Amino acid sequence: MRDDRTLDHQITPGDPIDRSDDTPSHDRSAGIRSAGAYARMLLPGPVRARVALATGVLCCLGLAAVAEGARDDSADAAPVAAPSVLAERAEPDPASRNLERHPATASPTPASPTPAADPDTTPAPKKTKRKPVDPAPVAGLDNAQMENAEAIVRTGRKMGMPRRALVIAVATAMQESNLYNVASGVLPESQNYPHQGIGWDHDSVGLFQQRSSSGWGEVGQLMDPEFATRQFLSALAQVPGWQQMRLTDAAQAVQVSAYPEHYAKHEWRATEVVEAILEAGQ
Repeated sequence: MRDDRTLDHQITPGDPIDRSDDTPSHDRSAGIRSAGAYARMLLPGPVRARVALATGVLCCLGLAAVAEGARDDSADAAPVAAPSVLAERAEPDPASRNLERHPATASPTPASPTPAADPDTTPAPKKTKRKPVDPAPVAGLDNAQMENAEAIVRTGRKMGMPRRALVIAVATAMQESNLYNVASGVLPESQNYPHQGIGWDHDSVGLFQQRSSSGWGEVGQLMDPEFATRQFLSALAQVPGWQQMRLTDAAQAVQVSAYPEHYAKHEWRATEVVEAILEAGQ
């Protein structure tokens, strides 16, 4: 390769194209200052003083201008650096992830909202079934008699019979068996079942002294207080107009007793017993 710098049109740092003036800037400033000093020496004394003063003022103004320009340059340079600063701020500080957060400075975690109850899917609260309470004996009855009266009232309510029918049934049992579940001495079979006494009125058994020979049911069935009550109330329901009858007439229509008026004397006691049982079961 040739080194005359003409074949390849290469430009070296020393070429004139690098500057618009061959004189360095510091040489030009020194020359200007030397020329000013020489001119001041040629002037008279008072004039030189005024020139010196003016020159000092100009120098001060120049310095002020230079300082202002420096401030302007620094102000202009600030926005240039802003994007990099913003970029640094945008990036999370890796060390901050490892800093321990204290409860006093940590942001509180919002509580999860409680889902509203859906009335279509929320099960209804279960109603606690009240346990029946055995009422204390009333109207001069003992515990066994009161329990038998409860069996009559409970069975009648299951059948949907009104209160009046319950009073008629209890009064009838008071007359027939004194509210005891009685077996028959004539019918030894009846004594094989739970009983509270023995009667001798033919083959009559149970609370209502019903007879199996008359078609009321089997002996074992008639010794069951609930079965005997259903038999009596079912027969009462078939008596026309029994609701308007006197108690003794309604009972006699079912029992066909030799003493039809005897049922009436038990009405007030039967009413008191039924009321006590119903109130206890509410």
